[in-house]
Amino acid sequence: MTDPIAVVSAGRLRGTRSGGVARFLGVPYAAAPFGDRRFAAPEPHAGWAGERDASSPGATAPQAPYGGGLERVLPSIEVDGSEILNLNVWSPDVFGSGAVADAPGSSPVMVWVHGGALTRGANALDSYDGAPFARDGIVFVSVNYRLGSEGFSVLDGAPLDLGLLDVIAALRWVRREISAFGGDPARVTVAGQSAGASLIAAVLAHPEASGLVDRAILQSGPLAARPREKAGRITRLIAADLGIASTRDAFAAVAPSDLVAAQQRVTQGTTPVTGGPGFAIAIGDGLPDPEQALVAGSADEVPMLIGCTAEEARLWLHPTGLVARIGRRHLLAARLAFRIPAGTMRRYRRNRPGIGRGDLFGVLATDLLLRLPINRLADARLDRGAATWVYEFGWRSPRLELGAAHCMELPAVFDRLDAPDASALSGGAAPVSLAVEMHGAWVSFCRDGDPGWERWSRERPVRTFDAETRTVLAPREDERASWS
Repeated sequence: MTDPIAVVSAGRLRGTRSGGVARFLGVPYAAAPFGDRRFAAPEPHAGWAGERDASSPGATAPQAPYGGGLERVLPSIEVDGSEILNLNVWSPDVFGSGAVADAPGSSPVMVWVHGGALTRGANALDSYDGAPFARDGIVFVSVNYRLGSEGFSVLDGAPLDLGLLDVIAALRWVRREISAFGGDPARVTVAGQSAGASLIAAVLAHPEASGLVDRAILQSGPLAARPREKAGRITRLIAADLGIASTRDAFAAVAPSDLVAAQQRVTQGTTPVTGGPGFAIAIGDGLPDPEQALVAGSADEVPMLIGCTAEEARLWLHPTGLVARIGRRHLLAARLAFRIPAGTMRRYRRNRPGIGRGDLFGVLATDLLLRLPINRLADARLDRGAATWVYEFGWRSPRLELGAAHCMELPAVFDRLDAPDASALSGGAAPVSLAVEMHGAWVSFCRDGDPGWERWSRERPVRTFDAETRTVLAPREDERASWS
């Protein structure tokens, strides 16, 4: 059988096909952001002559692999090249013997934005293989964007949030081109996890992205951004480390690999739950604080599926050994810094007899950073009649005491429980029912706008994905209420 051909504005693409799925990998949605385009907003790709080979993943953004113990559970990949602003497309194979002809523009579309703390990740990772979605009738698109210093520096003479602008450019590409792959440009669900979900929140709040998203899935992503001054702290630290100014010209004179090395030096020992310098989405250049904007009514017209895992922080606490190093002073510092009521501390301890200080710190961090903001947003949207569904992933992995840690839901969402990356998280112990329920719900939401359980109401229904998946009304409500 001949290879599938898709025709987009920039030229012809030759993909591959197998098992009823067509694949187009490494497709540029914008020009390479290097040379004169470095630290500038994304620009259109100039196109190519003839057919472009789209059989293998495109280049990955400059980054360093995980370390400190996380490399045991989180994979990394590096693909050389300058055209890092690329995407992968998996679609039901409707290509016949050539270009799309049988069902152009008919299938719902899901656009995936990967996580990685704005410093790591790639659409080339096996974790994000979109074939199961294409098998179930979804045109699946996974996006690469600029990371770390290249994507989120705060520099004089450069736009803010270049990685976010990349995601917006990719969504514009999807609206314009996805019908060539059988996708319906009027039915686009954008989904992402961790930093990817944070970027989606920013997309939903950004005036330049209005109308690009029809539905949204936010998995385990902090909703807030930082003021320019605070977001720029890591940029200033990197500049000081390299002995340069925090300007576009100065950073553009440094090789990407040297910026990554400096970034590693100034962030050593920091984590998303214990704090320290790190990259963040910056408020400014038209972007309001995403959490405040969404709570106030931005994107109410967009149905939203949002949630987190039950024990997010265990990812950074247990594989790294950090859990054993958290003591009384750390808990006291967290309580003072985040104004945690004394009654809240007592209630969490009482509900978890025998819990150690490290794990208590993790539970509080999970709720403070994710669960409480999710509930606030769902409540605010409910008051205005906006459609919201809330979930929690509760299945506990036995590997490295991860439990229901950050990232643990990804193999179930992608219906790839037996993939090597999935086994690194679950130890191969995850029940098949997890993927049946969770992947099925994501497909249903993308296709029909309803994941299959009761939408958010005054009864606070939360779909809990575990060995037995069920809807729970107001789980751990005594703890949530104690914060106020």
